[in-house]
Amino acid sequence: MPATTPATIPASLQIHASDTVGVALRALDAGAQVLGVCLLQAVPQGHKFALRDLAAGEVVVKYGQPIGRTRVAVRAGEHVHSHNLATALAGELAYRSGARAGQAPEEVAGIAAGAAWTWRGYRRADGRAATRNEIWILPTVGCVALSAQQVARQASERHGAAIAAGRIDGIFAFEHPHGCSQLGDDLAGTRALLAGLAANPNAAGVLLLGLGCESNQLDALVAQVPDAARSKLRVLSSQAVGDELAAAGRLIDELVAEAQRAEREELGLDALCIGLKCGGSDGFSGLTANPLLGRLCDRVTAAGGRAILTEIPEIFGAEEPLLERSVSPEVFERAAALVNGFKRYYLDQGLPVSENPSPGNLAGGITTLEEKSLGAVQKAGTAPLCDVLAYGEQARVDGLSLLEAPGNDAVSSSALAASGATLVLFTTGRGTPLGFAVPCLKVASNAALAQAKPHWIDFDASLALREGAARADAQFLARLLAFASGERTCAERGGQRAVAIWKRGVTL
Repeated sequence: MPATTPATIPASLQIHASDTVGVALRALDAGAQVLGVCLLQAVPQGHKFALRDLAAGEVVVKYGQPIGRTRVAVRAGEHVHSHNLATALAGELAYRSGARAGQAPEEVAGIAAGAAWTWRGYRRADGRAATRNEIWILPTVGCVALSAQQVARQASERHGAAIAAGRIDGIFAFEHPHGCSQLGDDLAGTRALLAGLAANPNAAGVLLLGLGCESNQLDALVAQVPDAARSKLRVLSSQAVGDELAAAGRLIDELVAEAQRAEREELGLDALCIGLKCGGSDGFSGLTANPLLGRLCDRVTAAGGRAILTEIPEIFGAEEPLLERSVSPEVFERAAALVNGFKRYYLDQGLPVSENPSPGNLAGGITTLEEKSLGAVQKAGTAPLCDVLAYGEQARVDGLSLLEAPGNDAVSSSALAASGATLVLFTTGRGTPLGFAVPCLKVASNAALAQAKPHWIDFDASLALREGAARADAQFLARLLAFASGERTCAERGGQRAVAIWKRGVTL
């Protein structure tokens, strides 16, 4: 990855003409002359500085949108951060349907060339396409999670030749601690997530491994798996057989024999279903990595593919422009209810809706949730909002869908996989090694992270600052399609594969 030097990118940036703050693209010293102001203080990389004098209580604007209010008067050239900027978020809002509601999705200008881009994937019987041809073992309950791992290890050794030859892409067990002593919505959430994962196209075959006495009974779980995916299921209750490991092994052998018949074929962008995720954001996330994903989202959805946006608490303060992109009043109302429902979820726990950003976000230059959200929603580009999905629900229409899930990296990425994403595109300014059930393509917002963690990062989005958005977009799409076609991501090569279930209720 090319190095970033002061000579290759500008020192600072005003993102929108109406912004009252600029962003330092590298660490700036007091006295530096940037964007027509003299800095009165040193400003760390990714952080903000005032472009003009701001009165106490004045709205601060970045991305052309409010990101909070000043705590005190701020002079032009001062560092703007948590010491002098505060959120303006409160509680639920009464959203009004925008002009776009009820209109058909519009063409995205300049994306027609996307039809020429292809990748090689597995076409499943239900018409969806997979980026991997794997066998998954999903335990119904934490009591058999380690057994599931044991079954996966033994089966991987037994079928090592098939894996090495590429006839299957691996055998994986996804452990979790839930499924017992759960009630009501909490149990329903566990079941929804596991049923959704079982339906993911990347799983050519699935063993649902139960204990027998758990709350999350196998029959109820199977009933929630979409009809089209049930033919690839095998089911085993450990308490109902003698040697459960041997019995599970025989079922895995059946699934492997069937999966080996699948072959990759050439597919277009319309066959992609991508999950959009950001984690450990910094001041560059909204400048490089998230806009990169947004342009990719526009390209994929314009071609007839699917994109899923989630992390609902991380659109607070930026939801109104997103809601205005709804294709119908019904989609608008469902999306607005989802956002307000999440706010109520916070308020009912006695927590403010603005309990964000994280310490890592703050260190990276993000001050308020509005600022974080305005950068985060850029992952969804300008595509029309076509559908709203409940946690664990399958994506069912082409275009952009909004999915119910929190911001936690593992929980939201698992939710994306359970809704049918066969690739998760994960932007980060701080970095993480963690990978998920489906391939997770890590996109660094800054070159320093990409250079420090090449074993974590698959693409350096700061290329857009050095060489322009068009070049970055073309290189990113080429890399994405290579990963979709079978090249392993850093997380896959590192053996980082995990799922996490959203725990919301009482444990008995």
